[in-house]
Amino acid sequence: MTQIPVIQNPEMVNPQDLTAKTNLLGMSKAELSQFFADLGEKPFRATQVMKWIYQFGVTDFYQMTNLSKKLQQTLDEVATVSPPTVKFKQFSEDGTRKWVFEVAGGSLVETVLIPADDNKQFGRKTLCISSQVGCALDCSFCSTGKQGFERDLSPSEIIGQLWVANQSYMENVPVTERENRVTNVVMMGMGEPLLNYEPVVASMSLMLDDFGFGLSKRRVTLSTSGIVPKMYELAKDIDVALAISLHAPNDELRNELVPINKKYPLKELIAAAKSYVYDENPRHKKHVTIEYVMLKDVNDTDEHARQLVNLLKDLPCKINLIPFNPFPHAPYGRSSNNRIHAFSNILNQAGFVCTIRQTRGDDIDAACGQLVGQVTDKTRRAKQWQEKVSKTLQSKASH
Repeated sequence: MTQIPVIQNPEMVNPQDLTAKTNLLGMSKAELSQFFADLGEKPFRATQVMKWIYQFGVTDFYQMTNLSKKLQQTLDEVATVSPPTVKFKQFSEDGTRKWVFEVAGGSLVETVLIPADDNKQFGRKTLCISSQVGCALDCSFCSTGKQGFERDLSPSEIIGQLWVANQSYMENVPVTERENRVTNVVMMGMGEPLLNYEPVVASMSLMLDDFGFGLSKRRVTLSTSGIVPKMYELAKDIDVALAISLHAPNDELRNELVPINKKYPLKELIAAAKSYVYDENPRHKKHVTIEYVMLKDVNDTDEHARQLVNLLKDLPCKINLIPFNPFPHAPYGRSSNNRIHAFSNILNQAGFVCTIRQTRGDDIDAACGQLVGQVTDKTRRAKQWQEKVSKTLQSKASH
């Protein structure tokens, strides 16, 4: 593990210090067009500046060479391009990278980049982005949920994570030779994306925009624990891949593992997933992935696998089995490799495409469910969790 000290870039302005200037990072094309119209400029300035920001990573308006000197000076006076402040970053031995960002108000969020296991400089690089500070859903197997929920992230704080990750590959690369190195984005970091709906959709739109990051709609994935009404909205508003954090094949077990299931039970969740796949727009060919964390002796038996086959039989999807990543005092254990493969075999024999996620970034607490390490808890949930753990340990010691 390599921990890299962060040297603040003098051209970046701390977002917390912005009182008069407008942050252009995270603004939509329409918002930027209106911004330039208010300055008395033509709308095409919006696409010019978008390309400088997202495709070339330029934040200094004086380096935007196709803008007039007058406009450069005006922008320098009234605007800024300011991603969240990087507090520190770590690079794992397996190539995984993690950043801890400070956002407005002093809160901290984490972002993780996972490269494909092929050692190719231009190979697949998947960035796991956070959408909220903490998470309100408190899934029982997820360490992030134990810190509670603080607030939603803004579009600039969301898209800024991608901007910084991409820039990490641009050191010593001339501006004219820069290109986007992050190939895939998954909204699977801290928070429930559909509970921060508008900023998340706005950010994903920038990821897809040809003048933004220009990512393929199949390479941008939103993961949800099952906010059913918003799933129907999402199908109408944007065409991206969908991942569902399922983790249980029946309502009784899912109520325990994913408490939001009590509000939106499996029947409603699967119906919404089918609606997402079979969108009435013929140009939309949406994909659904089922995420299923493997918990020893909890949800990993052959019977659970058969229940899962029955639950998903009419939903075109692929299934991703995720080995559980334990955190301190976690009430669960990781299923054995043999058990995971036996579970997978049942799904494969039923005709499903089933993959087993390779665990990456363990040495920097970057694996799934571990995005909590450096985040300051400003709610009571972590305290309550610690008290519960303490009582459990005391009880065991007394016996």
